[in-house]
Amino acid sequence: MSADVWGARWSANGSLIARRWMEACTAKKSLVILAADRQDMAGLNQLLELVHEHVVALKTHVDLVKDWTPEAWGAFCAKAEGFGMLIFEDRKFADIGKISKQQMGGIYDIRSWADLVTSHLISGPDVVNGLQAGWEEVSREGGILLLAQMSSRGNLLNQDYSDEVVRIGKEQDGVFGFIGNGSEATNIAALRQRLGDEKMIWTPGINLQVGDGELGQRYGNPRDAVLAGADGIIVGSGIHGMNDPCHAARTYADASWQALLERNE
Repeated sequence: MSADVWGARWSANGSLIARRWMEACTAKKSLVILAADRQDMAGLNQLLELVHEHVVALKTHVDLVKDWTPEAWGAFCAKAEGFGMLIFEDRKFADIGKISKQQMGGIYDIRSWADLVTSHLISGPDVVNGLQAGWEEVSREGGILLLAQMSSRGNLLNQDYSDEVVRIGKEQDGVFGFIGNGSEATNIAALRQRLGDEKMIWTPGINLQVGDGELGQRYGNPRDAVLAGADGIIVGSGIHGMNDPCHAARTYADASWQALLERNE
């Protein structure tokens, strides 16, 4: 069924982590990645319990969790995995390959629980090799999302830089895909045109209430993003900031899934 739903994206993509993502989305009929913006383990676990039926991946910032312990975090990740979710650590690595490999270990041991991470390419393509080497050390498969665009006002990822990130990243097996600008569907469409079908595009800046948000964030519509070529929508306050996060998550799941079906008709 996944092959039928995803069409060219499935047939063009042999990455194990990409196939795992598409299959998980198909199982839940959702393309939703939840920005799990909670700073304590109780809040994270509560959010997980509320939304897991409609969310396919959790975007985390492990270094913001004030009461983090290896044991509590391990139990949280195991619970998410049991709910059919991928863990996406939005670390935004940006150092040379050797240091990035070391950062995948360290106190948080990201390599042992994250399925996906974000990275800039400002230091060059060796960062991809370093991150993948981190996963290899613990015999795990993982994928990297390179930041090709950002949705925040005044960001410095100009067109020339974005084009170079795409050019290099397309040739890297360890690159799962790219972060696109979810607040501008035209930007997503242009990124998809440059990419072709093989790599994924995930888009932050998604909210049914489009427009400007707090501290420079801007929002775009989930349906527009998927129709333009996004394969995952990252939603934060549009879910966890609502009175009924489960209902909100279902709304975003339905909107993203219907757009995917429409896109591939």
